[in-house]
Amino acid sequence: MEWKLKSFGELTKEELYQIIKLRIDVFIVEQNCPYPELDDMDQKAHHLFLADGSAILAYCRLFASGNVYDEASIGRVIVRRRDRGNGYAKVLLEKALRFLESEWTETAVKIQAQDYLRSFYEAFGFKAVSGVYLEDGIPHVDMFRKN
Repeated sequence: MEWKLKSFGELTKEELYQIIKLRIDVFIVEQNCPYPELDDMDQKAHHLFLADGSAILAYCRLFASGNVYDEASIGRVIVRRRDRGNGYAKVLLEKALRFLESEWTETAVKIQAQDYLRSFYEAFGFKAVSGVYLEDGIPHVDMFRKN
């Protein structure tokens, strides 16, 4: 297994395919939530993922400040269903935050989190900055972290 961090242009066709497949498998099929997965934002993001051969086990996309929010942002945080419970989400978020802070010198991060994961993100210093709202029929909350 190998952690990789790539800009959109650096992704191979196979990596991009596997990333999109994982996002559709979880966010659309598993969560029964039809929404426009391809949102024209992947091209602006860096993509952090754990690869095992061609399979993607964990993934998120990272945005510098000004791309999604005034602050940096992390989105599409995901772990493949059969790989959950192995600590990959924790390592993924640690690596994402470390990259934003050390490589892009970002000091604030804003995310749109599914509400049931609120305590997971709070463990990394995020605090809710909105009430719960529905995004594509799923309860979400905006969260903010400043270092």
